Amino acid sequence: MNAAADETRHPFLATLGERVRLLRSRRGLTRRAVAQTAGVSERHLANLESGTGNASILILLQVAQALQCSLFELLGDVTTSSPEWLLIRELLEKRTEAELRRARVQLTELYGGQANADARAHHIALVGLRGAGKSTLGQRLAQDLGFAFVELSREIEKFAGCSVSEIHNLYGTNAYRRYERRALEETLQIYPEVVIATPGGLVSDPATFNEVLTHCFTVWLQAKPEDHMARVAAQGDLRPMAASKEAMDDLKRILEGRAAFYAKADLAVDTSAHDLEHTSRLLRQQVRQVLRMPLPDLETQ
Repeated sequence: MNAAADETRHPFLATLGERVRLLRSRRGLTRRAVAQTAGVSERHLANLESGTGNASILILLQVAQALQCSLFELLGDVTTSSPEWLLIRELLEKRTEAELRRARVQLTELYGGQANADARAHHIALVGLRGAGKSTLGQRLAQDLGFAFVELSREIEKFAGCSVSEIHNLYGTNAYRRYERRALEETLQIYPEVVIATPGGLVSDPATFNEVLTHCFTVWLQAKPEDHMARVAAQGDLRPMAASKEAMDDLKRILEGRAAFYAKADLAVDTSAHDLEHTSRLLRQQVRQVLRMPLPDLETQ
């Protein structure tokens, strides 16, 4: 977009376009996929995201439904439904991330039954985008701690009786999120000690992600975009970017859209910084240190 065109964009349309792009990236959806679900042309959606498309309210409603969010969220204001919401918003506006985190934790304790530290230490959840190493490192961590290991995607498939891709194709994203929440809740109930490898898009559902943060010690496995792509490709699977001609750009946008949510984890480990053995050892050491679990004798020497 040239400078002249940028100057003619209405500030509201520019902000709206940025929010559509952010919501799409956070959910890991390509522009084509959203356009098809919303029943609009890909060019129309591109104009909307660039801030040059003056879409009708019905088009915005269709786009919101395709992104599995309310129209209010798409427009950027979900706190206008009551005087209490407005007063709460006034209290929280301009607070720092640390202050907002404390407020969320206190609200969780008040309404969500925040699990105690000991209980959370026995439920360890690995979060991050596909290709971060959650399955490989999760299995090693579970073996080291003597915990069970659960790959949540496999539990979701057991509940649904079909693959993850079939769930999306046959029943839609909302149905998948219900299976995901149910699989998480049952895993937490069944296993007193467990390491859980979560799906990369779990952070797209605030209710399920809150459940993870409340009941699990959470570790964000980070990686460079190139490593994410290479590892997924090595598995013979390019989802969710298979239909995109600009896969790397899509991947970077997804990472950018989800990074603030992944960053809510209790611990972050960079899986691109070292080889597998070193990273596995580093993860075990950091988890044991934070949770105050003694290190095996070989690792203390």
